[in-house]
Amino acid sequence: MTSTGAAPERSTVRRWRRHLADERLEASVYRELAARRQGEEREILLELADAEGRHAAHWESLLAEHGGARARASLRAALLAQLARRFGSVFVLALAQRAETRSPYADDPDATQTMAADEQIHAEVVRGLAQRGREQVSGTFRAAVFGANDGLVSNLALVLGVAGSGAESSTVLLTGLAGLLSGALSMGAGEYISVRSQRELLAASTMGAGHVDAYPYLDVDANELALVYRARGMSAEGARDHAAAQLRDRPPYERPAGDDGHDLVGTGWSAALSSFAFFASGALVPVLPFLLGLSGTAALLVACVLVGGALLLTGATVGMLSGAPPLRRALRQLAVGAGAASVTYALGSAFGATVG
Repeated sequence: MTSTGAAPERSTVRRWRRHLADERLEASVYRELAARRQGEEREILLELADAEGRHAAHWESLLAEHGGARARASLRAALLAQLARRFGSVFVLALAQRAETRSPYADDPDATQTMAADEQIHAEVVRGLAQRGREQVSGTFRAAVFGANDGLVSNLALVLGVAGSGAESSTVLLTGLAGLLSGALSMGAGEYISVRSQRELLAASTMGAGHVDAYPYLDVDANELALVYRARGMSAEGARDHAAAQLRDRPPYERPAGDDGHDLVGTGWSAALSSFAFFASGALVPVLPFLLGLSGTAALLVACVLVGGALLLTGATVGMLSGAPPLRRALRQLAVGAGAASVTYALGSAFGATVG
């Protein structure tokens, strides 16, 4: 650590100020998120804010000895704070997770070992909070992302394939609109069946009304109950101990109304409507240039640019929510879409040439 007696270099002071501003902003981010939550999550977020405040105090003490505590946060921290104020969702927690993971304190000579260790722990804490949010939105979000991507790629491929065959712009437009409607209906129906089937499978694999460890008034032999836990994967000894504990002095249990234990899957109707809407919105993008009066090569180029931008956006969004590098996910999404569109355009051109 820099000696308190020697004047630090300007670059060092700038680094201290940036760390101070980042810590202050991160503390405010956690408080913003805590204000939108209750119970345990709120307490955890407030504890994180307090920890960031202690880190800020470290940089304040260094700066107080060397030129004051004027500070300007990094662009990353400032963006995170703005998103927290506007959204306060799992999206922000995912960004906070990446920010904590990238903490520079492990290599910073002026940060204490405790601060570096704190940041590593914070990354895991935020990862856990973000995972809760991901699980809560996983069913509907999965349908939304898949629906939008399928709409973008499949309808662009359809439009390019028909255009490549030499069809008139009016025919391409009609084909694109038909693909939008039929695809959205198919996606919605398929997602409804998929989610309903998944919920039914989960219901069949869990213990419904006879959930023995939930109903202490049932006359269940400990050995029989132990078989239940062994079937779930416990060892024989562990199953016996757990069964004995469950049958000993348990308070009554009442399952909350409407709780079937499968909330993470989502409902069939919400998934279907989400899939329909997002497929339609994605499929509309490659048709827009034709709806706006463009035709020929100009319309195709504009459609490709619009779809490419949308694929980059959805890929980056998925990457951020999953804690993965957004750019890599965005480029992967773009590559898949470009590959599918190129193949169908080539097939359309070959078919048109053959017919001609």
